[in-house]
Amino acid sequence: MFLASLVEPAFGLIFWMTLSFGIVFFLLAKFAWKPILNSLREREKSIEDAISEARKAREEMAGLKASNEELMRQARAERELLLKDARDIRDKEIAEAKTKAKAEADALLGRAREDIRNEKNAAITEVKNQVAELSVQIAERILKEKLGDAAAQKALVDKVMNEADLRRS
Repeated sequence: MFLASLVEPAFGLIFWMTLSFGIVFFLLAKFAWKPILNSLREREKSIEDAISEARKAREEMAGLKASNEELMRQARAERELLLKDARDIRDKEIAEAKTKAKAEADALLGRAREDIRNEKNAAITEVKNQVAELSVQIAERILKEKLGDAAAQKALVDKVMNEADLRRS
């Protein structure tokens, strides 16, 4: 029986349950639901703000990435320009060094030619001096010998000529 009374609700039980539910509902509606709903709204707003901040951060990252790529492109272009300038300077320095080396070589060659010309002139002068000495020696011998007779003069000239021919060979 006791079981049957639990299964079949009586009117009084339903009344008191409805009344107690209404009171709890009223108390919850009056005191608890506003703070709960407000905290749920605040939580929802904070989640939406976090999502919008995440979107903004993502957009900023995309912007920074694009900016970074642009900076990298500019840095590469600047590096290429610097390398080109360095190559141009190197080529210019090489050309200047070649020009300077050629000028120095030409100067050395000119000095060498001048030295050769001076040596040649000195050799020619020495040969002329030797010829003059030889002529003086011939004249001395002629004068030393008796110039009175023609046979002696002819013998002297032949003798000097033979000596000159011997010296040449």
